[in-house]
Amino acid sequence: KWFVTFLPLPNGIPSHDTFGRVFARLDPVAFERCFLDWMTRLAKRPFGRLVAIDGKTLRGSFDTAAERSPLHLVSAWCEQNQTVLGQWATAAKSNEITAIPELLELLDLEGAVVTTDALGCQTAIAEKIVSRNADYVLQVKGNQPKLEAELQALFDECRRADPYAVPSVMFEEVDKGHGRVETRRCWMTTRIDTLPGRENWASLASAVCVESIRRSGAREQRERRYYISSIGALDAQRMLERVRGHWGVENGLHWCLDVGFDEDRRRIRQGHAAENFSRLSRIALNLLKQERTNKHGLKTKRLRCGWDHDYLLTVLTQGD
Repeated sequence: KWFVTFLPLPNGIPSHDTFGRVFARLDPVAFERCFLDWMTRLAKRPFGRLVAIDGKTLRGSFDTAAERSPLHLVSAWCEQNQTVLGQWATAAKSNEITAIPELLELLDLEGAVVTTDALGCQTAIAEKIVSRNADYVLQVKGNQPKLEAELQALFDECRRADPYAVPSVMFEEVDKGHGRVETRRCWMTTRIDTLPGRENWASLASAVCVESIRRSGAREQRERRYYISSIGALDAQRMLERVRGHWGVENGLHWCLDVGFDEDRRRIRQGHAAENFSRLSRIALNLLKQERTNKHGLKTKRLRCGWDHDYLLTVLTQGD
């Protein structure tokens, strides 16, 4: 009765199989363009916003009979808005390296700062980000061994306490809680003339080192991570915020999809259904996160949507 106030349904509510056939046949590229158009109108676009790019595998979408591996999706997450800006499926027998530029091409990134993990540290991805009028912060690990080794040597020089050390800026913060103390230090420098292949990285302007020291009782863990960036303004505190903000995609998106939507156990796998239904989950996640009158978790919000038509209407009309 509630649905017919919005939609003409002369034959009643469609069956389970009808929904299945629609999602299996719906063109995922066309659906993504509709999603991006909706997000462009819904999300605010503050200058300097952080857009984190990361991938997630839908573990339940494998199809043994069809010899199909689980679907892997690359998502763009806006930390300030707590919303998914877009997603793109990796091609069969491919990986995130080819999917990330395709996703970036669809997004409005002007004035944004794009972050990726080490897999996204590629010259082509850096060039694509710059071509979209955005800046980048890319993590450097073993997939760029020469660059990583040079960054390690560079910041060993930065940390030297003498007048001949490489000039840099440093910021330190300390967190205490849950029985442990974590100290984070961030060094940032624009003296990057010695970096190998520097000319291959579009608009490369600075290098960054983040050191984390975790102490719990007598136990101590120390980790250093290295980054390259197109941002030339020396602000180590702001850079540390960006580096830490990247992992919001894990807590704000991937964890919510696994716990709030039980995505990994979903056995949808026919045609394009897995990709399309995952996009529908991200639409629902965006709407539920934008609705802030209810302070409960995602599962409770979803249940209330099923019980309370007035609340469901409030969620569905976010941004209208």
